[in-house]
Amino acid sequence: MPGENLSRDEARQRAELLSVDGYEVHLDLRSAVGDDPRDAAGSGPRTFRSVTTLRFRCASPGAPSFADLLAPEVTSVTLNGTELDPAEVFDGTRIALPSLAESNVLVVDAQCAYSRTGEGLHRFVDPEDGEVYLYTQYEPADARRVFANFEQPDLKAPFRFSVTAPEEWTVWSNSAGEREADGVWRFAETQPISTYITAVVAGPYHYETDVYRRTFEDSTVLEIPLGAMCRKGLAKHFDADDIFLVTKQGLDFFHDRFDYPYPFGKYDQAFVPEYNIGAMENPGCVTFREEFVFRGKVTQASYERRANVILHEMAHMWFGDLVTMVWWDDLWLKESFADFMGSYSMVGATRFTNGWVTFANNRKAWAYRADQLPSTHPVTADIRDLEDAKLNFDGITYAKGASVLKQLVAYVGEEAFLEGARRYFKRHAYGNTRLGDLLSVLEETSGRDMAAWSRSWLQTAGVNSLTPVVTCDAGGRITELAVVQDGDEPRPHRVAVGLYRHEGTELVRYARAEVDVTGARTDVQELIGAERPELVLVNDDDLTYCKIRFDETSLAALRSSLGNITDPLARALAWSALWNMTRDALMPARDFVDLVLRFSGRESDIGVLQMLHAWTHSALTHYAAPQWREEGGRLLAEGALRELRLAEPASQHQLTWARFFASAAESAADLQLLEGLLAGTARIDGLEVDQELRWAFLEPLASHGLADERAIAAELSRDDTASGRRHQLRCLAARPSAAVKEEAWTQVVESDTLSNALAGATIAGFAKSGQRELLAPYTDRFFAAIERVWAERSIQIGMDVVSGLFPMYQGEPALTAADAWLTAHESAAPALRRLVLEARDDLARGLRGQARDAEAASAR
Repeated sequence: MPGENLSRDEARQRAELLSVDGYEVHLDLRSAVGDDPRDAAGSGPRTFRSVTTLRFRCASPGAPSFADLLAPEVTSVTLNGTELDPAEVFDGTRIALPSLAESNVLVVDAQCAYSRTGEGLHRFVDPEDGEVYLYTQYEPADARRVFANFEQPDLKAPFRFSVTAPEEWTVWSNSAGEREADGVWRFAETQPISTYITAVVAGPYHYETDVYRRTFEDSTVLEIPLGAMCRKGLAKHFDADDIFLVTKQGLDFFHDRFDYPYPFGKYDQAFVPEYNIGAMENPGCVTFREEFVFRGKVTQASYERRANVILHEMAHMWFGDLVTMVWWDDLWLKESFADFMGSYSMVGATRFTNGWVTFANNRKAWAYRADQLPSTHPVTADIRDLEDAKLNFDGITYAKGASVLKQLVAYVGEEAFLEGARRYFKRHAYGNTRLGDLLSVLEETSGRDMAAWSRSWLQTAGVNSLTPVVTCDAGGRITELAVVQDGDEPRPHRVAVGLYRHEGTELVRYARAEVDVTGARTDVQELIGAERPELVLVNDDDLTYCKIRFDETSLAALRSSLGNITDPLARALAWSALWNMTRDALMPARDFVDLVLRFSGRESDIGVLQMLHAWTHSALTHYAAPQWREEGGRLLAEGALRELRLAEPASQHQLTWARFFASAAESAADLQLLEGLLAGTARIDGLEVDQELRWAFLEPLASHGLADERAIAAELSRDDTASGRRHQLRCLAARPSAAVKEEAWTQVVESDTLSNALAGATIAGFAKSGQRELLAPYTDRFFAAIERVWAERSIQIGMDVVSGLFPMYQGEPALTAADAWLTAHESAAPALRRLVLEARDDLARGLRGQARDAEAASAR
């Protein structure tokens, strides 16, 4: 629809014309329960009534404008007391507002559709008990699926929500509310906020409460009511006490650093089903994917990840909710800061003190990949419209932006950075900002030239590689040590250079220096005269954002002794650097797999170990020469089983190796062991095969043809829950049958009956690397279908289909087909072209890696 994709220019013009005084939104959600004749007849979506009263002013009386609404039906539109004909003013995406007055009141009565894709007001029916649960998700621009509005972040306003809901339900929103005598839930007026962070959560949720109390130096006391909720079916797994613990620790931390009390009253956190993102920072009513409620045994890495997300969303209460970017170009003003603050506060306030190790090994890997794609962009991006905005929630905006901010703290100093944040909040509270607003306060507090820093780090794309050059004399002393920076855009880096050597069996750092790398080559004078190192680690302590390279001596030390590095952060940096070398075709994939098999069993950090497992799968699947894949797979499965048996019983390492073994299992003996573990006829001391692990063991059996539809149905009977249904669909689609693949393809591509979560599970089962021949016929069908899917389905489903079904396992034929499609579809939607370009680049990179792996093998 032409009006659905709001452009930056349209938003700017509307903001110059209009200012909003407030919204009153009433939703009648009683239609969410019971039978819906239209749904049953397939004649339309299930809908709810939405009545919006919007009060706003116009700077040029007489000028026209428009409001945003995506709805199947508008019953009435009244502007300043005059009824307008919905057929004349509403085109399905926008409501035309002719000849505005200086002060205006718009009333829109509409039937809006419940969502099945996580966009707008999502409706979920729990298969376990038939209960219905609702929640909203709007970012970047889906509030217009629920109520009429001006859908852009700089037209902030106070909101008053009221909701009519089934009698047995509870309803939550951004502010405090209660059910009144007439049965309607009414909520207090919010502070001025943007449309995309308003929220409604409704249903028979399990709800637990607590209170945060803080006494400040002036003796004032702040009390924040805390709530946490999940579906009733998950209540037995819900560890609200730990969620409240992290929440209180975070609020203490941010109050100490920001000197601005939490501004939004209460703090509810809802863990909701079928969420299409990780979490959303709705002030006072944060929403999370319910997978953060752990149904089985998980590792500390899972708890750390949840804590990080809780703190990330909390940081948004200041960076994003209190102070909001004008337009999505400056998305980094909230997401980069929240991503950085998530790790910063987690390390400073919680039990997860190794959070920077995870950041270096996990988050930065996402950034490095994104920054080498053809679609890379500066941290401050050029966001032309809402489709651009949707795709900009990527590794650049989050992880690279956070990495750049980590370096900024080292560059200006921690206190100058925090003082800048304090001034920023107080100066722009409840307002909207651009890049220059933040840079100006940082210049005030640090005395640094922030414009030059911004040009290098925020306004240019790409990642530099830093390589050490070392020369020693006959006596074993360093006579030359320099850092060489590659790339067309050398940047200023504040880095630490660490020198490592063996002390007994351990590889330890014995010297370190910090240096400002400012050009193509920078000498490290402080380390001249030091003893010869076995390993030089550029960017030790992970102060900057760069790819690390090694000189030959250092690379040899890693090949022989990587597991002997005692510092977990240094070890994580070395692993990350070796993976980047593999992706860049500088290291053969089989060499990376060999390093993992030899040293990952000694990895103490569970998050790093899990990342190594993911990278190793990718190395074998995408970067290893095809003729070595069978042998590599056998080595991987053997190594995984060895480490599984060696791991301490009942430990998180044992659980991690069990999952990795299941994913790597190929031989008849491996698969027989999985069957035995499921049946109880085989056991590994200390390994508890809970329900989540059962599904992890069943999926490879299904993909190898050893678990048929009946076996999968039997497993579902043990776990007939929402999670079980997703696992079931993934296993069904994973079976090695042409008929199965056709059915899965039809369900996802030719039909829109599946919710986003169930479509995602089906896609995951369909696209199995070991079934390349079965998937080959879908290469041409993929490129024939994607433009239609993009036009007809929601952007969420479009993204899932294009990214999930791209024929990544088909090698050169898929590359040729992608190039042909890109050539023939130059006028296709830019966001669609971007997704195809990214997948095409990943495929081409993998093929280069395969050639490097084959070349290295033939040279040995």
